[in-house]
Amino acid sequence: MRFLLSIICLLAPASVLSAPPSAAAGITIDVAARSLPDQIEKFRARGPVLVPSYSFFADHAPEDFGAVSHATRMYASESGDVFYVDIVKTLSDSGAFALLSAHRTTSQEVKLGVIGTACIIRPGGVDFFRGPSFVMISSARKVSANQDELLNLARSLAQGLNASDDDVPVLVKHLPNWQMAQPWAHYAVSSNSLKQDVPNQPIVNEVSFEGGTEAVAAYYGQSYLVIVEFTTPQLAGDNDRRITPKIQELHDAGQPVPSAYRRVGNYSVFVFNAPDEKTATQLIDQVKYEQVVQWLGDDPYWWEKAQRIYMRTTGGVLIAVLQSSGISFLICVTIGGIIGAVLFKRRRTRQAAAGYSDAGGMVRLNIDELTEETNRPKLLGRGEP
Repeated sequence: MRFLLSIICLLAPASVLSAPPSAAAGITIDVAARSLPDQIEKFRARGPVLVPSYSFFADHAPEDFGAVSHATRMYASESGDVFYVDIVKTLSDSGAFALLSAHRTTSQEVKLGVIGTACIIRPGGVDFFRGPSFVMISSARKVSANQDELLNLARSLAQGLNASDDDVPVLVKHLPNWQMAQPWAHYAVSSNSLKQDVPNQPIVNEVSFEGGTEAVAAYYGQSYLVIVEFTTPQLAGDNDRRITPKIQELHDAGQPVPSAYRRVGNYSVFVFNAPDEKTATQLIDQVKYEQVVQWLGDDPYWWEKAQRIYMRTTGGVLIAVLQSSGISFLICVTIGGIIGAVLFKRRRTRQAAAGYSDAGGMVRLNIDELTEETNRPKLLGRGEP
């Protein structure tokens, strides 16, 4: 059906193709179309950039991710394989990453650095994000798709996309043991998106996403950890003062409540479905808020910081010198002791083999002629009576 629709679109007037669908009001194709050139290395476009003819945002509204532009185009490889490329432009990198996590199923793993910034490789398709761009590539042949051609197209397209940090949002790295949790984490930049990630929990309705609030959620066993980051301490405090009494109110009313909740810096941390309160509390204890302060002008504390850096560097150099000197001294003493012991033992062995000598085992010359001459013929030989 989609293939036939694409052929019909090729024959349609350009004015019809550029008309935005009513299902995605406010979403244009202009910005996204610039990232879909006529040729991507060895892959050539088949027809112009089109308005998507299907409900891409069926489960979410475009504003849930800050989506501003959406376009699709069909490409063909030299071998004749056909691929559909969808690209969504968002207001931020976090919005594109949230789109990627929203399209992930429970069995799909988000991989870092394979294609784009992060990607999901599925049978007959690849989803990835880089910068404020979320891309879905699907093969026209779902059963016998050429996976190598699919990955080559995805990598070639990803290289042409601009990325500011080319990394996942920092909040993801504040998850406990984030390298293990990241492939299965969900990200949200809107209240509706968080509500879909955490269903049947009324307390989520109290979280405000004004001012650029973002959230990340991940499973730890059966416990579901949610970290909501607010951009200012004022927003964090306002939400905390609204959330804390609401939890008690829901508990008294017999409605679902978090297993544990705590404000950590500018974070509101929830744990749902934990086996017990102790497990939930231990999970929250692992969440650390790292405050970053940036001065709009000159840093008024630059001299104190420079002094601390100088003292830290000088102390490090002094410790390194002492350590190297001590190690060198121990090495010299050890080598000297071994050589001295070998020489001493060797000399003792020689003395024992030579027998008694008043010269200490050395040759004695009678230069001063003071030593009495010995009549050797009168001396007894060895073993003679």
